Amino acid sequence: MDVNENKITRIGVSSCLLGNKVRYDGGHKHDRYITETLGKYFEFIPVCPEVECGLPIPREAMRLIGDPESPRLVTNKTGVDFTDQMNEWAEQRVNQLAGEDLCGFIFKSKSPSSGMERVKVYDGNNIPHTIGVGLFARVFKNRFPSLPVEEEGRLNDMALRENFIESVFVYRRWRDIVSTFTADSLVTFHTEHKLLLRTHSEKFYRELGRIAAQAGKLSAEDLLTSYQENLVAAMKLLPTVKKHVNVLMHMMGYFKKVLSGDEKQELLEGIERFRNHYVPLIVPLTLINHYVRKYDEPYLRNQYYLNPHPMELKLRNHA
Repeated sequence: MDVNENKITRIGVSSCLLGNKVRYDGGHKHDRYITETLGKYFEFIPVCPEVECGLPIPREAMRLIGDPESPRLVTNKTGVDFTDQMNEWAEQRVNQLAGEDLCGFIFKSKSPSSGMERVKVYDGNNIPHTIGVGLFARVFKNRFPSLPVEEEGRLNDMALRENFIESVFVYRRWRDIVSTFTADSLVTFHTEHKLLLRTHSEKFYRELGRIAAQAGKLSAEDLLTSYQENLVAAMKLLPTVKKHVNVLMHMMGYFKKVLSGDEKQELLEGIERFRNHYVPLIVPLTLINHYVRKYDEPYLRNQYYLNPHPMELKLRNHA
């Protein structure tokens, strides 16, 4: 299955991560993995809440204070409150972003405007608690609850990195289904993502199968809403070695009548070495992809699990 990486996949990114000098001190937080690696496959829509809402460069640093669920955004030294200005701009900006066909967003961590989680919020005694969400990030997540989102710092965790990028490509394909919906297209989408879904959650995989089986019976709106809610919930659950092994063994069953004794042993050894963390996932998957081509296995050939994102990203090369 071709991940179709040549198709435009657009994601939003905090502008400073792209190397733009928009931070309060006139600097940036250029993340080269984002620009030099992900930039080969994604089109970026940069967003800097502070500058776009009208604040200058450079500017006084700001922080969140008060109620973590509804904090105020104030400057550190002079205490000027920019909460209303930021929130008003944020509401307008997310409406604009709704027309950009975004498939995800990468936020700047710890930012009082863009931090996705664990942002410092200062209480009445001027004590910080890392329990807040940046003002723009909160508005964005409320407006687009189904979009995959991450912070640049968390992308250093290989499991979180792969899950985010995989989720972005799944969302792009799902958006295509929604835009040209037919009952058959939903069933095809579900069929092609079955094994991928099983690595995230057997529970949601089964529920999504139940929903897909109602294609043609429920209204398109109810069907798409129900499927999307469960798809998003499934993709938020990280795959585990155990779930991958279960899927790998399931795929091996498709070759039980064609593999030679040596081929079966080689594949079993690859799966077992992956189970024991001796080799990365790419090792048994390379064998299975080889057998899919060699024996022309039609069902597995159409499974996105085998190629969920561009191979050049090397997301399955870590143990």
